[in-house]
Amino acid sequence: MQNFPEQQLRDAVAIIVICIGLLVWFNAGFFGHELLAQIAILAIFAMSLDLLAGYSGQVSLGHAAFFGTGAYGTAALTAIWGWPLSVAMPISIIITAGLAFCVAIFAVRLSGIFFLMVTLAIGEVFHSFFFRVRVFGGDDGLGGIPRLDLGAIGIDLLSPISFSMFTLITVALVYWGLSYISRSSFGAVISGIRQNESRMAALGCKVRSYKVWTFTVAACLAALAGSLSAQHDGFVSPDLLSWTASGEVLIVVIVGGMSSLVGPIIGAVVVVLLAHYVSGLTNYWMFFMGLFFVAVVLAGGQGIYGLFEKTCRRLHNVKR
Repeated sequence: MQNFPEQQLRDAVAIIVICIGLLVWFNAGFFGHELLAQIAILAIFAMSLDLLAGYSGQVSLGHAAFFGTGAYGTAALTAIWGWPLSVAMPISIIITAGLAFCVAIFAVRLSGIFFLMVTLAIGEVFHSFFFRVRVFGGDDGLGGIPRLDLGAIGIDLLSPISFSMFTLITVALVYWGLSYISRSSFGAVISGIRQNESRMAALGCKVRSYKVWTFTVAACLAALAGSLSAQHDGFVSPDLLSWTASGEVLIVVIVGGMSSLVGPIIGAVVVVLLAHYVSGLTNYWMFFMGLFFVAVVLAGGQGIYGLFEKTCRRLHNVKR
């Protein structure tokens, strides 16, 4: 019997979604390109959380701390100290990786609600730091952030058209990179840890080491998204690190479908577009967004892609 091709389906859906994004890119106006960049950045952020929560089972409410650190690192190194963005961007990701590694060493000792609460607390510590330290603008935030200079190869990222294409390409690269990780032995181990941590430990797996590295890699990708967000908006504020930002990206992952990587991309598209169009119709748009999120959860908690994959699996079984 032929098994259901989960990975092939995910890759096919990812290609379709990205191709639709490219089609929209060719036909979009100024605001359309800005919206595309926003969706792409949120998709990268959501995929980073899916790696952490969906694949290794470490559901975090402090993930925005690393998104914000990447954004503030890029902002501070460029707007305050005048570093070129080509240097500031990787340095901000490396700094975030170091902080995440230190946090993970003790955070991964916990699980379930305890891990959730400790990440929430750590996220609020990061938020409080950037809120109070005046060198980073305090509660006023920090502006004047440039965009990556690709003039050497004839690309002007100051143009919304070029920047949105840059973010779309980055989404594709992040997806394929994470897809490769999920199919590797590393991905198999962290999936096994999510399903039965005790059994993996009994088999001799260094559970904590794998969880620490997963936490760190996820933080690096969140920092990448934060850096792109800082460049997109030209401004950063402590709101980027709030627990509500962590909750919002968790909602995006849940809406799209956890443990799929392509689900967070779909979730980012749906949430951003729904918020944009519903907010244009009523001032009570958040109420209707809440109803939509509840409906997704009541539909099985598998998200949009999860329901689609479940339907395809049923059709596959019927054909057999």
